[in-house]
Amino acid sequence: MEITLTSQNFETEVLQSEKPVLVDFWATWCGPCMRQAPIIEEIAAEGYTVGKVDVDQEPALAQQFRIMSIPTLLVFKNGKEANRVVGLTSKNDLLALLND
Repeated sequence: MEITLTSQNFETEVLQSEKPVLVDFWATWCGPCMRQAPIIEEIAAEGYTVGKVDVDQEPALAQQFRIMSIPTLLVFKNGKEANRVVGLTSKNDLLALLND
């Protein structure tokens, strides 16, 4: 299941997570984001921790993580950003980042 991330729950859900977390920065008007969404849902359904940040609803988080283009996908491990990819990304590439 995907978690809707906000400024209020980001620290608890992502930075304090014991497991790696994939964070999808997206927006409703973004075509590539809509094509990325089913891939993100599949990864979440496989048991990975996945969070989504709507950049229009959470501009402070987008600014904090210097999101310039969307979709931007960040992998957090041990409370720190471990990997970052920008643009439509395959499931295999995302799983490799989560599992490395």
